[in-house]
Amino acid sequence: MKKIIPLILVPLLFSLISCGNSRKENRLVVFHAGSLTLPMKALADSFTVMHPKTEFRMEAAGSVDCARKITELGRSCDILASADYQVIEKLLIPEHAYMNQAFAVNSMVIAYTPGSHRADEINSVNWPEILLSPEVFYGRSDPNTDPCGYRTLLVLQLAKDHYREKPGTRSFTISDFTEKDKRFIRPKEVDLLALLANHSIDYIFIYKSVALQHGLRFLELPPEINLGDSTMADFYARAQLKIRGSSPGDSVLVKGTPITYSFTIPHNAENPELAKKFADFLTDPNGGQKILRSMGQ
Repeated sequence: MKKIIPLILVPLLFSLISCGNSRKENRLVVFHAGSLTLPMKALADSFTVMHPKTEFRMEAAGSVDCARKITELGRSCDILASADYQVIEKLLIPEHAYMNQAFAVNSMVIAYTPGSHRADEINSVNWPEILLSPEVFYGRSDPNTDPCGYRTLLVLQLAKDHYREKPGTRSFTISDFTEKDKRFIRPKEVDLLALLANHSIDYIFIYKSVALQHGLRFLELPPEINLGDSTMADFYARAQLKIRGSSPGDSVLVKGTPITYSFTIPHNAENPELAKKFADFLTDPNGGQKILRSMGQ
């Protein structure tokens, strides 16, 4: 028996090693923005039809936090998909990645439900007055972890000047908004959806695609402030702020830009060949791009 047991275990051991290597070759680790949660699932489902053995490992977080998983925690992923191309450009290139490929666009809206206070009154002119009303509560994401969070502040900066020129509109300061409802700040924008659904808050600043994907009512903001018009890049750039950088103590200046999502394949990707195939699918007009368009991006 002492001679037979090793002979039985050897092929089993090789089988387990082979199985483990095969799984690793087909595993795709994706760090992605919270606003890409539903699109990424749809993209993964479609990709696995063409590549049936692919095993996706998805992690959603604010895009800045996604980058910090690499820069601060030393973690690896095969694809990092950010809600803002500036995150990859400023935090990952060139030390942690070399490419920064745009793949989707978006715009900022104010989402709400039929049960939101003053939902029957809000419009593209009076929303600052309504959101600043004492009986109304609004939510936003953290600007230090999530592009939607700092884009909310950029929208408010642009809105301050935009509405100053409109007769009959209420003037406000940025601190009027930043000092109000601080307890409803969350790490990423999709974390606000539950608060909105259970009526803890009345309104949220969020991407149009997320509002569409979740069947929310939303207020379209003027193109001068919604960060969704590619022809207004110079105008948007007038708004800017600093957020925490890639390591503690650092800061990064972000400017208003038309909302552009991008992805990269980090230097530490464990499966770069499969990542390249997914990248090709993501940018294919009849593949990933078609899926993204159908989901509001």
